Amino acid sequence: MYDLIEKKRSVRKLYTEALIGRGDISVEQAESAMQDYQALLERVFTEVREAKSTPPEDYATVPEYPDKPAEEDETAVTPEVLKTISDAYDTPPDGFTVHPKVLPQLQRRAAAITQGPIDWGTSEIVALGSLLLQGRPVRMSGQDSRRGTFVQRFATIIDRKTAAEWTPLTHLGPDQASFHTYDSLLSEYAAMGFEYGYSVARPDALVMWEAQFGDFANGAQTIIDEYITSGEAKWGQKSGVILLLPHGYEGQGPDHSSGRIERFLTLAAEDAFTVAQPSTPASYFHLLRRHTLAGHHRPMIVFTPKSMLRAKAAVSMPADLTSGTFQPIIPDDEVDAGRVERVVFCSGRIAWDLWAERTKQEGDEPRTAILRVEQLYPWPVQALKTELAKYPHLAQLRWVQDEPANMGPWPHMALHLTPQLDGLPFYRVSRPESTSPAVGQHSRHVEEQRALVQQAFA
Repeated sequence: MYDLIEKKRSVRKLYTEALIGRGDISVEQAESAMQDYQALLERVFTEVREAKSTPPEDYATVPEYPDKPAEEDETAVTPEVLKTISDAYDTPPDGFTVHPKVLPQLQRRAAAITQGPIDWGTSEIVALGSLLLQGRPVRMSGQDSRRGTFVQRFATIIDRKTAAEWTPLTHLGPDQASFHTYDSLLSEYAAMGFEYGYSVARPDALVMWEAQFGDFANGAQTIIDEYITSGEAKWGQKSGVILLLPHGYEGQGPDHSSGRIERFLTLAAEDAFTVAQPSTPASYFHLLRRHTLAGHHRPMIVFTPKSMLRAKAAVSMPADLTSGTFQPIIPDDEVDAGRVERVVFCSGRIAWDLWAERTKQEGDEPRTAILRVEQLYPWPVQALKTELAKYPHLAQLRWVQDEPANMGPWPHMALHLTPQLDGLPFYRVSRPESTSPAVGQHSRHVEEQRALVQQAFA
């Protein structure tokens, strides 16, 4: 025990010396912080020794945190908001040298915000910027979050000559809220745990932790199981932290495919958190704003895309952000409801593969409707029934997913949605059961994907 204490003291001393050496704090600040900490320990020790054996009736096990401010259920923004955010990305500071490969991307983003088309990363920036303009603080951390793991975000730009930093979303206006984005250390457990706690104490803020790849959340499974899932049930402690987990079967192998949707849906109960996999930039935009502005304060897990980040079909227009709201199920407006005999449910990226395959197999008069389930939990049962009621000749339902049969949303959907389908046949289209989330050979992945989308319409 003594050796452990000495090791902790040694580590604390080295860390303090490093902070002083970098100029982050002064010697006086370090000594003051140590004195404050020691005084806190002494005070708590005294309180514990003097405490009664039975706590008083008004004893609280959870600190009193501020209530989450709720606003009207309006997620659309005005064209003026789009223009403000666009201008921020189009006006670097005087003397700031943007890398010549980055500058055209910033210029395209600035133009797309007001003219379209808007990709995933741009819709996210607009969502964050719009919340900042409404006075809601935004905090994002992850292992490559400032640039974006897939070079899609550009939240912070580095001067190629001086290494100075420019964060456009901090220059929206004098009355905006604070925006902080960090490239965190490679410790999912520590970083996710910190963001969870930050969100508990700041319910007015949008707080996000992003995995570099979805399965990296494995390193923080204890935080997920003990706090994000059941923190409210066990301690009455509410958090609104968002986990952004890149999830997409792109043939990059098992370690870069799955954010483990099935695990989160297995934990889902009592409306403890939201699980979503949006299929369009606009859907993601409205989802982030709904989560922040709603009165309830609970965590959310968002499975974010990879190839869809730059897919030309998977874009939105400015009008999609200045109107509408988040839809748990996006209907199929491309079909004649009277001709539909089969409905295909899906979630996320695979919707675009299915649309392309439907055009190939069924032409301009499709008999299959494709419904995109954007919110996997809480179950959008009423929205589901409303959509199915549109098809008078519906005879069959299919759930189509990239993941193996024992993974992804299917096990959860088969258990919970089947009783809501009034006896309609409900089938699965997926990869076979597997111990690995994906195959390791790209050519085999391509073969599997081709067979999968063809089977969806067989």
